[in-house]
Amino acid sequence: MDLEGFAKRGLRRDDPEIESKLIDLIREVKEIPIDRAAILAEAILAEARATLNPRGEVFSLKSAGVSMGDFGVGSRGSGDFYTHTKIAEVIGRTEAVVDSRQLDDSGVVQAGGKYITVTVDGMHSRLSDYPFLAGFHVTRAALRDVYVMGARPVALLSDVHLADDGDVSKLFDHIAGIATVSELIGVPLITGSTLRIGGDMVIGDRLTGCVGAVGVSESLTARKSARPGDVILMTEGAGGGTVCSAALYYDQHEVVDETLNIKFLEASEALLKADLRIHAMTDVTNGGIRGDAKEISYTAGVKLTFQEESMRRLVNPRVLEMLDRLEIDYLGVSIDALLIIAPPEEVEAISSAIRAAGVEIEVIGRVEEGEGAYLDIDGQLRDFSPRFREAAYTPIKKAIGQEAARDVKEMKRRVDEAAREAVEKKRRFVERIRHG
Repeated sequence: MDLEGFAKRGLRRDDPEIESKLIDLIREVKEIPIDRAAILAEAILAEARATLNPRGEVFSLKSAGVSMGDFGVGSRGSGDFYTHTKIAEVIGRTEAVVDSRQLDDSGVVQAGGKYITVTVDGMHSRLSDYPFLAGFHVTRAALRDVYVMGARPVALLSDVHLADDGDVSKLFDHIAGIATVSELIGVPLITGSTLRIGGDMVIGDRLTGCVGAVGVSESLTARKSARPGDVILMTEGAGGGTVCSAALYYDQHEVVDETLNIKFLEASEALLKADLRIHAMTDVTNGGIRGDAKEISYTAGVKLTFQEESMRRLVNPRVLEMLDRLEIDYLGVSIDALLIIAPPEEVEAISSAIRAAGVEIEVIGRVEEGEGAYLDIDGQLRDFSPRFREAAYTPIKKAIGQEAARDVKEMKRRVDEAAREAVEKKRRFVERIRHG
């Protein structure tokens, strides 16, 4: 709970009872005397008043009138993908080999004659109360993002934030989850940061953070390299943080164990060792195959067609049974599978290398001239676009729904305007700082 944010909202409404409400909120979480809570409340209000109307252009922010929840940002659907194209516009054109414009899993630069792949993944927010699982799955996600660029991971880093009332054991449990994957795959965790969420201003025991990974390679398998005539292969998958969360919050705890494996990483290692001709790779994570199909089609300028029956066979049976029973679209959630796009003549060698690592794989589709993504169900092609939000995989997400609650066209207009404002602000400050 952000106490300063709460205080500012109260001050904006000129709430005469804001101090007493703050005292009550503090004492709900912290077991402290009322006089001590009153001192904290007074200090919070003093800081809130001082920062309510800061002076100077750097503090200016024109509200878009569209919240993260309204636009589905972070929910890995069409709203989220649109936002990422706007983030790329704010960053602008770079000299990187692969940057945010390509909507890829990682960014790539060249140094010392090598490609250096860098990525970062945020831990799954619904796993905050289960630090080991959060650490395990976010580490695996970061390594996946390096592998799918055709790079060999060489280092991991972590950033952990635990709220003021969180028990220190959460830190160690989280790091243990990260270190488990690190040890299993042989990529060292070499640095990181440990902080409180909001310092003294946020109360509670919330855990959040991210894991980054760095990889090195001599070639790339970025999404933009998919070509007409290629085939699409996919490995088996049992899900990561998303499936883990679905199992937890639907009381299917035994399914969590199905997600604790490193099959994706082992399959990726096998491909690197085989040194095969692969055009593009990606991991089927948040947003599911629907999201990946949209991004690949957009980035590479191609049409993708997928065979539904082949994909279904590759989902872990216990996971698929749970998703079907709970009416969760398996095509719209992370199933932790490896998607490979390659020339037809490489299919046999790719399949042999993956199966030799103990991982199942099948051809699930093809790349053609055109645009968009389509799903082949019993010979009938259907649109394969992502929903506004990813498949609703917890009771709360189902209550919120997958469709936008506001007019999408109007929200996009406001989001476009906010992005333009940010670009212009960046330009002004670059000029001001550069020229004094």
